[in-house]
Amino acid sequence: MRFAIDLPTSGEFSNPRLLADLARQAENSGWDGCFVWDHVQLEPAEPVADSWITLAAIALATERIKIGTLVTPLFRRNPWKLARETVTLDHLSAGRFILGVGSGSDVFGEITTFNGPLDDRIRAAMLDEGLAVLAGLWTGEQFSFTGKYYQVKQGRFRPAALQSPRIPIWVAGTWPKKAPFRRAARYDGIVPVAGDLTHSISPVQLRELLEYIEAARTAESHFDVVHLENGAGPGAVRETVAAYAAAGATWWVETFSPSRCGLKDLRRRISDGPPKE
Repeated sequence: MRFAIDLPTSGEFSNPRLLADLARQAENSGWDGCFVWDHVQLEPAEPVADSWITLAAIALATERIKIGTLVTPLFRRNPWKLARETVTLDHLSAGRFILGVGSGSDVFGEITTFNGPLDDRIRAAMLDEGLAVLAGLWTGEQFSFTGKYYQVKQGRFRPAALQSPRIPIWVAGTWPKKAPFRRAARYDGIVPVAGDLTHSISPVQLRELLEYIEAARTAESHFDVVHLENGAGPGAVRETVAAYAAAGATWWVETFSPSRCGLKDLRRRISDGPPKE
């Protein structure tokens, strides 16, 4: 089991310098990863930092821990622009970058505000096409793609991604919907979430969804299983880490909402270190 923190990028946490400092603190306190939210807006008029500029600051402030987004709704990202950004971060971090992706939702009005596609099926199709474009451009070889939403004509991006065979892709999905988990089976990890976003997937549910994914997997490569837990004290989470590890989780990621956790409390939690035995 590896352990990470997942930082918000809004409110008092909208300063990239602060988030880079928190990531450095996490690295020094023994955490294995530092991930950030990827939003363009949350509460009305609340300040929000750009996740990609923030990740560049985090990459330069750290040396060991994995970094990335949890998660990026791919429908609102130009896939070839994202290919450039992710490869640059992969090199800047010396191969520590992980891309978390999902189809997104309108919980914070990020679709309706900017007239995006509200149909879940359309966003899912854009996600599948976008991932195909990313994987093709990451190779550094000549690549073409013809889809409904994206087209690439003999593109060739250099440099290629530093990590091989590709930058790891973790796919988010709401259990028990099946399509996101079939998608995750084609890539490098799953970030399962509950439907209402206020509760965590249980160990029993985790076993169920992993059985489903394993039946759909064709590759023998490593596959990460990410459990997201609302931030808590180390004593409280140590009681449940073993259950999730036994169910198949490979990452324990504590996520922190700015509405529930202030900077002082977050620094204290990071300094306490991960809930290892």
